[in-house]
Amino acid sequence: MSDTIRFDIARSDEGATQTLLAKMANRHGLIAGATGTGKTVSLRNLAENFSAAGVPVFLVDVKGDLSGLCRAGENSGKIAERITKFGLGEGYLQSYPVRFWDVFGDSGIPLRVTVSEMGPMLLSRLMNLNDTQQGLLTLVFRVADDKGWHLIDLKDLRGMLKHVADNASVYRTQYGNVSSASVGAIQRSLLQLENEGADKLFGEPELNLDDWMQTESGKGVINILNAERLMLSPNLFSAFLLWMLAELFQTLPESGDLPKPKFVMFFDEAHILFDGAPKALVEQIEQVVRLIRSKGVGVYFCTQNPLDLPDAVLGQLGNRIQHALRAFTPRDQKAVKAAADTFRINPNINVTQAIGELGVGEALVSFLDEKGMPTPVERAWVYPPSSRLTPLEPAERDQAFQSDPLYRVYKDAVDNFSAYEALLQKEQEDAQAAAAQTAQDNAQKTAAKEDDSPSIVDGFLTGVFGNRKKSNAGLGYDLSNQVGRNISRRVTTSIGRAITRGLLGALTGKK
Repeated sequence: MSDTIRFDIARSDEGATQTLLAKMANRHGLIAGATGTGKTVSLRNLAENFSAAGVPVFLVDVKGDLSGLCRAGENSGKIAERITKFGLGEGYLQSYPVRFWDVFGDSGIPLRVTVSEMGPMLLSRLMNLNDTQQGLLTLVFRVADDKGWHLIDLKDLRGMLKHVADNASVYRTQYGNVSSASVGAIQRSLLQLENEGADKLFGEPELNLDDWMQTESGKGVINILNAERLMLSPNLFSAFLLWMLAELFQTLPESGDLPKPKFVMFFDEAHILFDGAPKALVEQIEQVVRLIRSKGVGVYFCTQNPLDLPDAVLGQLGNRIQHALRAFTPRDQKAVKAAADTFRINPNINVTQAIGELGVGEALVSFLDEKGMPTPVERAWVYPPSSRLTPLEPAERDQAFQSDPLYRVYKDAVDNFSAYEALLQKEQEDAQAAAAQTAQDNAQKTAAKEDDSPSIVDGFLTGVFGNRKKSNAGLGYDLSNQVGRNISRRVTTSIGRAITRGLLGALTGKK
């Protein structure tokens, strides 16, 4: 059909052009081959074609050699030879709009996600948690959600862990057991994550995936994630990429079959995604790869050996570019046979033999046709890239990303009110409430003491009569007894004095 968008990818020695149909590009693909056989050139070729067609692209730059996409290529050396061989002409060389990203913010726009968006499952994989510890982490997320406390960065998560541990008896009934040993294990894993630089990944402003789906002058923006440092932490690397896949799947609406994809992603060194991955996680990747096609998204994996990918994922990759494989070991021989078996048979090509004979830049190619069926495998030379093959100098790259309008949006981290601040506020409120209660209790005790203290009359009577022990009859009884005794004493004294005076008068003769 004349309105079908086609990408010229390679050409055989016989002059047959191998084309990728844009409407089949969301059936995903695989670029495989040994080191130095031309995988990166194939990846660039596909990315350039998508960008030229107005399709935004995301690709992972593991080796730091893809930044030249933002500069036009030079008509020299091998590039010039291929341009002449294929008759591509001077206008073939061009540049593409590129946006550089870097989790650590050193060589690209800072890239962040929140802890809440990453979720407990991917975080559990990041920290290599067992099932019990993952269950506790899920509990912590649930408590935070129920209380409306947003988990943004690692200090939020650490604060929530401490809060749940300190209030284990409160949460145990509603949410389940809270093991102090599991809390300790998660806290140690968080420290390890921080040492790997995860504190740079988690935070705000959070990446808005709409910023990756931009076009400039009719060309799709190529978003390059610098993963040279990130891949040193493979768990962090794979968890981020999986979050991105899941986020795209949840965000994008169903679109069905489109003339061209909405968005295409390239994952270089794809084996990092699957090394040591638990079965549940592999199943999640398979599900996302299988279903995201209906969202108009194409996913392309680039790896050395097709056996690096699980069979369930490999089976979803309809478009194939297979560069040379060297069968030096039994595993290599198995990989060659596995790669050969995935292609639709071409009676004119011994695929198993050809895989070991391919030259640099040459590949076995099979793309999906109009009906979605793989075309018979062909041996062909991949077109050279039209952008600059050599990477940018550090100063060039810095100037490129620092002048990007989005750099001002994501440059500075923002510490918004979240779980950490909510917990601090709660602690302050609890401390104020405790202080108020203590003051009230002290006031009540003081009032009680004042009620029990002697009155002025009691003090006077005590001074006059002495501090005698009160009987159960009370103060009135004591007072009447004391007054009676005093009166009796005074009467007795008066009588005594009168008798004494009478006796003395009789003795002295006075009356």
